[in-house]
Amino acid sequence: MFVDRVKVNIKGGNGGNGMVSFYRAKYITHGGPDGGDGGKGGSVIFVGDEGMNTLMDFRYKRKYKAENGEGGGKRNCFGKDGKDIIIKVPVGTVIREAESGKVMADINKAGEEKVLIAGGKGGKGNQHFATPTRQAPRYAEQGRLAKEYDIILELKLIADVGLIGFPNVGKSTLLSMVTNANPKIANYHFTTLAPNLGVVESKFGNTFVLADIPGLVEGASEGIGLGHEFLRHVERTKVFIHVVDAAGVEGDDPVENVAKINKELEEYNSELLKRPQVIAANKTDIPEAAENVARLQEVYGKEGYQVFPISAATNQGLDDLLMEVGKILQNYPEDIIFEEEYEEYDEVSVDREPFVIEEVEDGYYVVTGIGVEKMIGYTNIETEKGFAFFQKYLKEKGIIEALEEKGIEQGDTVRIYDLEFEFWV
Repeated sequence: MFVDRVKVNIKGGNGGNGMVSFYRAKYITHGGPDGGDGGKGGSVIFVGDEGMNTLMDFRYKRKYKAENGEGGGKRNCFGKDGKDIIIKVPVGTVIREAESGKVMADINKAGEEKVLIAGGKGGKGNQHFATPTRQAPRYAEQGRLAKEYDIILELKLIADVGLIGFPNVGKSTLLSMVTNANPKIANYHFTTLAPNLGVVESKFGNTFVLADIPGLVEGASEGIGLGHEFLRHVERTKVFIHVVDAAGVEGDDPVENVAKINKELEEYNSELLKRPQVIAANKTDIPEAAENVARLQEVYGKEGYQVFPISAATNQGLDDLLMEVGKILQNYPEDIIFEEEYEEYDEVSVDREPFVIEEVEDGYYVVTGIGVEKMIGYTNIETEKGFAFFQKYLKEKGIIEALEEKGIEQGDTVRIYDLEFEFWV
């Protein structure tokens, strides 16, 4: 089975909690705070693996979670960091956020790494919260929670040359004759339901990867049949060999069929028609094919297409076809990366991110939340402009109102991560 689309759940490791602890030893009953920090949670990392060619493994395991960080210990001992989880995917895998459909990562190269979820930060132990007026803080930070996503893994083949055309025109036969691939071949529509890959090693010294893209139909660009699933693979192909049944065995007109397939390519992604394309007029061992080959050359020769009469079943004309494709690839940009136009995924906006307020001691309030942490990270409170932004943020996000609902009074202390201040409004 060829699997090219699957849904899985991933979660980063949570940060370990900070420790509330006070130094104790013989003759020392009221030592200072010595609670250690929690360890960082593990990250979720995707890596391109050239040894994989399907997403089959993800059919049997749908949940992936990195290890949580350990909590801090006594005597300033730090908690152990959680282990990252490495998830290998085939080269050509696009990772989408399931709910929005937006792209989070696009793995194009073997060994390419993408940290999709960073592990949560470890919470600070109570040793960090001692002040001249609060020498015995009974508060430590909780470890940050890591994000969790449902994602769609979508595999797009990356091949040098793609065989395109209607079903049952001889693409699978051609692939089997010029490569080491062994596709199933039968004389009915949609016998190929998954792309097959093979390596062409011609006697002219050209070596390239050839993909048999499953047969397209009219309406494929609109999602009819398995149209979108098949067309995804066409997008990452450098050169097209457009195979047609020149003999018209099933009563179709090969000249019209070329136009129909090209129309589907254009409607799905207009850039596809800008790729080099040669026409392989197949089944020329049948006498009726000669007239159609002449028509194909007359119609499409004017548009710049080269037409090669071939017979995949008898190996006729294949050398000329492969030699021309090899020449095209030699002049092709080596560093080109095919990407579809898609909307990239953005982290949830700060506006929608929640916050939590706790009164950990009488008159001492702690505000936490991903959005608040981000705001502190990019705001310079020491400047007048930065302080004004800080005040505006607290008011607009409802933090001041929430603190008042918790019962905060003038002069009480508020802590937002590393920032501690007295509350005056």
